[in-house]
Amino acid sequence: MAGTAGTPGTPRVLRAMNDRAALDLLLEHGPLSRTRIGKLTGLSKPTASQLLARLEAAGLVLATGTTEGRPGPSAQLYEVNPAAGYAAGLDVTPQRVLAAVADITGRTIGRHELPTRGRRTGTPVVQQVTDALDGAVKAAGLARDDVHRLVIGTPGAFDPTTGRLRYASHLPGWHSPTLLDELAAALPMPFEYENDVNLVALAEQRLGAARGHADFVLLWNQEGLGAALVLGGRLHRGWTGGAGEVGFLPVPGTPLVRRVTEANGGGYQELAGSQAVPRLARELGIADVPPGPYAEAAAELVARAAQAGDDAHRHLLRTYATRLATGLASLVSVLDPELVVLSGASLTSGGEPLRALVQAELEELAASRPRLVVGDVREHPVLRGALESALSTTRDAVFDTSR
Repeated sequence: MAGTAGTPGTPRVLRAMNDRAALDLLLEHGPLSRTRIGKLTGLSKPTASQLLARLEAAGLVLATGTTEGRPGPSAQLYEVNPAAGYAAGLDVTPQRVLAAVADITGRTIGRHELPTRGRRTGTPVVQQVTDALDGAVKAAGLARDDVHRLVIGTPGAFDPTTGRLRYASHLPGWHSPTLLDELAAALPMPFEYENDVNLVALAEQRLGAARGHADFVLLWNQEGLGAALVLGGRLHRGWTGGAGEVGFLPVPGTPLVRRVTEANGGGYQELAGSQAVPRLARELGIADVPPGPYAEAAAELVARAAQAGDDAHRHLLRTYATRLATGLASLVSVLDPELVVLSGASLTSGGEPLRALVQAELEELAASRPRLVVGDVREHPVLRGALESALSTTRDAVFDTSR
């Protein structure tokens, strides 16, 4: 075959493509035999054997066990070597920094939570990040240098022109224009930052309810109300990173909010955000409104309303569904997505009853009629999305056998 090594179509590139295809299959299916890898990739048995020998020598796959319970001789099984690479993710809120480390297969092997509430004048942000990361790395039995990449998820977004965090005035200490440079100097690995709701959408796209969908909206409602927009299979972030900040959206039913960034909220947040649910419950005469943080209270009230049979709770769920659909109608009218994923505890706690009510309301308020589904990724979805993002880049680097 003509051409120099490393150019398209050369044996080296073709081998690298086959290697990556085999590694991706092992990640998707778990341990596979040489014969099964050959069938799934279309490679001959000798070529599949050479591929596996090459990947084993490179430390990317391990021989692990044999097939059992089938006619004929047992076959050697192979799996991706979990120690081939590690990635880390951080989920940052005003209350805490949650960090985790995953091996290259995606398995979480270390986690650490660093409380930050009340540290407005205390521990600097860079130290919060490194302390949380070090805690997760230690829990994983690793060192900082073992981590190939870190992704940090925060509310709001870092403006690419100024380097400052926008749309998240409630996150103390994160608004210095030099913060990203300070983090780069303190961290031994490359890192990226991403909006927290965008990371939830990434988790749902790779692992959950949005798998196989290239155009969808994810509506998130927990501590804050926000959305992520995936168009043509890619996240749409907007010019300043503010795409999806739907809490600021003016909507009927609330006074017009001006200077929204100073207020850190807007009409849709006031109408349908988590803080509106306990208030609505009291207005409807529901006496036992849970105490404590409003996001937790909202989730409990919505869960109770989805199961209760009394008029007050049914009214709460119907009104909440109408409020949610009011803002969604603007989104789907502009974007015409294939799918809307409902995520965050104030939405997922309502399950199918809430989803069905929002779907019915939306079909009356908007011309386009996307299908609504409840998100599947429930345990720390922001952190899971951060890990998935970091793992994607790590795998590209570690699995590249064309070098």
